[in-house]
Amino acid sequence: MGDPRSPPAGRHPFFRNEIKNMAKLGKRGLRRLLDAAGYSAAGLAVAWRGEEAFRQEVVLALLLVPLALWLGQSNLERLLLVASWLLVMIVEILNTAVEATVDRIGDEQHRLSGQAKDLGSAAVFLSLLLAALVWGTVAWERFAA
Repeated sequence: MGDPRSPPAGRHPFFRNEIKNMAKLGKRGLRRLLDAAGYSAAGLAVAWRGEEAFRQEVVLALLLVPLALWLGQSNLERLLLVASWLLVMIVEILNTAVEATVDRIGDEQHRLSGQAKDLGSAAVFLSLLLAALVWGTVAWERFAA
């Protein structure tokens, strides 16, 4: 632990001043929301242009959302169907961000770089598995029960 005589990090004058400075530098209100929306749109555009898997998932979403509205027997089921597929797309974007970050760091082979990419891929796989389980369960309830 640190020196017991020094104040806790949150009370130290340095940290209080840094927090105040960060608040002053950041945009606030509507400007902040508009900027955030622009960054989000840019991120979606990057995913669309650079990631074939994301494009495939968007095309599938165009088919799956209407199917979810028909297949689900309640609003909760419809929500689960659509949300499970949105989760796949979210995880795909995060995986792409991990891959871009690893690639930015360097081209050389490194065990940790490979692990980071493998973990991102595993997350996409698990999200696809979850979506398949949700869709399969709802379909089972509709047709087999």
